[in-house]
Amino acid sequence: MPTAFDSVDLAGTRLANRIAMAPMTRSRADAELRTPTAAVAEYYAQRASAGLIITEGVQPVAEGQGYPFTPGLHSREQIAAWRRVTDAVHERGGRIFAQLMHSGRIGHPDLLDGDLHPVGPSAVAAAGQVFTPEGPKDFVTPRALTGDQVHEAVAGFANAARNAVEAGFDGVEIHGANGYLIQQFLASGSNHRTDEWGGSVENRVRFAVEVVKAVAAEIGPERTGLRISPANTYNDISETDTEELYTALLTAIEPVGIAYLHVLETAPERRPLVLDLRKRFAGTFILNPATEEETDAASLALIEDGTTDLVAFGRLFIANPDLPARLRTDGPYNELDAATMYGGDERGYIDYPALEPVG
Repeated sequence: MPTAFDSVDLAGTRLANRIAMAPMTRSRADAELRTPTAAVAEYYAQRASAGLIITEGVQPVAEGQGYPFTPGLHSREQIAAWRRVTDAVHERGGRIFAQLMHSGRIGHPDLLDGDLHPVGPSAVAAAGQVFTPEGPKDFVTPRALTGDQVHEAVAGFANAARNAVEAGFDGVEIHGANGYLIQQFLASGSNHRTDEWGGSVENRVRFAVEVVKAVAAEIGPERTGLRISPANTYNDISETDTEELYTALLTAIEPVGIAYLHVLETAPERRPLVLDLRKRFAGTFILNPATEEETDAASLALIEDGTTDLVAFGRLFIANPDLPARLRTDGPYNELDAATMYGGDERGYIDYPALEPVG
């Protein structure tokens, strides 16, 4: 039975271990160009000992931005800036996938240029607020995408995937979780459409399936991953048919043969569904397990018992750039300083030196 510290073949990409760095919003991109800065390159390079780094959410198109200071992959400047990041990670022997995240209705016009406005499958506003340059503001009612605009959104993901490969990424992860655009199409609470993109389960999974197919056709299925979060209520998402919905989704994408499925487990009682999805998916399975505290070394047993192929770690990676070495000895761990979770000093990311010994 494999351990977390054994290498693994990810559809042709060799990973040094089975420890993944989960995607986490950092909000440290250039405000005007939405480009990752030199600090971002060092941040990810510091964590290159992860078997796989999955970046923060990167907007595939300009209107997909949902938070301040987040990076994109839709301009030449962004491609060039991300190349510095991927080069830095690869120089240290790491592997890195870009997470493509269209926020959909989660956002605000104040975060977008010109007359851009948040969009969604339907004109249904999410409850809650988003931080803007002028402080927290309520989510607005999104503009419902027309049929042609749905196809344009699909093409936007594919174009961003092509840009990611040009920027040196080993692949991309399509963000279908956490209440953003793809999950907005999946969920009946946010998708009130009566055309081929809404209504039945088959129609509501169609957008996710078309994005997966388009990205895989553009860069190859071996470079394509998908993240989902069944039954997640984050960002005012309401799913009434979770098991049927995600079973249908996996059935539809299975022939594409993508590299991995990344599941965010929303609660311990969802483990039976996770195990069912694991059986249904032929590729590499990555689990971000539901835990009472930060995911730690105890979760590595999920690899040994076959529950998953890789375990994704989130906040613990922020405080411990050399996390795989610390997991091997189950510590010592730096504690996460809340002040640096979404900010910190002018560097904002290197407040956690390696402790000795770590291996």
